[in-house]
Amino acid sequence: MCVGDYLTEQRIDFERLLHPVAFSAQKRAKYLRLSGDLVAKSVLLCGPKGYLLAVLPATHRVDTQAVAAYVGGPVRLAKVPEIADVFPDCEWGVVPPFGKQYGVPTLLEDSIASDSHIVLETNSQFEAVRMRCRDYERVERPHRLEFARRGACVEVSRVS
Repeated sequence: MCVGDYLTEQRIDFERLLHPVAFSAQKRAKYLRLSGDLVAKSVLLCGPKGYLLAVLPATHRVDTQAVAAYVGGPVRLAKVPEIADVFPDCEWGVVPPFGKQYGVPTLLEDSIASDSHIVLETNSQFEAVRMRCRDYERVERPHRLEFARRGACVEVSRVS
């Protein structure tokens, strides 16, 4: 799925942002000269009933205990080969923010304001899109949940 084509199909107003190859949302924010609070990252999680997609600010990390309490069982970060299996039309290691297109339920961090603009990764490591969060919510229909904590994340290698 090409994110730009999908958003155009859905009649969503968005802006394409090209940048050097970025393997993390924090790096994407740096390249785009934006605060990490304005750039969202997508993280694939594995829970008791399958995969979940978590969308949260680049400056935050997933609180797996909060997600586990919500889904009723243990939650872990998906491994890179699992990401490739779930998102086969994306570059290796890329987790797009539109889980609905892949049959994966999506969680949106509650601290992201609906009236704000967010920058989201597409299906490649060199392009992002900027759009209103409320438009993202209209298209994706994510579950809002407080599941993220500000703080450094352990970077997961996308080469494994």
